[in-house]
Amino acid sequence: MSLHIRPARPEDVSSIFAMIRELAVFEKLEHMVIANEAMLQDALFGVRPPCEAIVGEEHGEVVTFALFFHNFSTFLCKKGLYLEDLYVKQNRRGKGYGKQMLVALAALAVERGCGRFEWSVLDWNANAISFYEKMGADVLPDWRICRVTGDALMHLARGA
Repeated sequence: MSLHIRPARPEDVSSIFAMIRELAVFEKLEHMVIANEAMLQDALFGVRPPCEAIVGEEHGEVVTFALFFHNFSTFLCKKGLYLEDLYVKQNRRGKGYGKQMLVALAALAVERGCGRFEWSVLDWNANAISFYEKMGADVLPDWRICRVTGDALMHLARGA
């Protein structure tokens, strides 16, 4: 069965947000979700949207999404496409939809002249790591994500 992949539309926000919550539960990170549908609506379709999304439909129902944005490589001096989240509803897994979404994003990166396509994966998610490697991705063992959020971000911004 094939998936119909298209750019997200404002009427998809509820479906995308529901899958974001499912993803957070799967990753055991639901306590970190402070977003709401209005915030997602603005992020995707506001005046200066910082991100974009594509969705995959099966028989008119949105069953997968990918949220992404552009970053930049100083070494390549080219923009890149960074995949923030990709999720396929649990009852739709095993149909190749994740692969189809990655292929669509890779094609978009090529079309936009990106020098690379990147994403992160949790180190405990062996199934995802294996899947990504089979798709041709290199899982970079020497790189770690550095993150400053919340109070720590405010503290750093004050020069501490």
